[in-house]
Amino acid sequence: MSQLNESLKKHTAQYVEAFNAGDFDAVDGFYTEEAVAVWEPGKPLTGQARRDYQREFLALRPKMTATPRQSFVTADTALMIVDWVIETVDEKGESERLEGVGVDVLRLGEDGIWRYAVDDPYGQD
Repeated sequence: MSQLNESLKKHTAQYVEAFNAGDFDAVDGFYTEEAVAVWEPGKPLTGQARRDYQREFLALRPKMTATPRQSFVTADTALMIVDWVIETVDEKGESERLEGVGVDVLRLGEDGIWRYAVDDPYGQD
């Protein structure tokens, strides 16, 4: 089990690296095809809407830190609780600090890569 948890910690670090680089294609690769993202509380996005929102947000060049708090793994599904902070700019170009405790569901692909099926950064709110 600890090996799986280490794999998830590595996954988080790799996601943060791609996110901070503003690499949309790499970040998008961390999601299942049918993933649901709730980057604004109460507004789940899937498919092209998720991708469009993510592309626009990454264009702002946000910087993130993320620390896994807990992970629970069963077969090919994992639940992660993650503390995160994002430094970005708002629509007026002023500095903005976003933070939360994310609740994420990941699925292990046949290729051995964990991908987000549900990404809810404000899941603990």
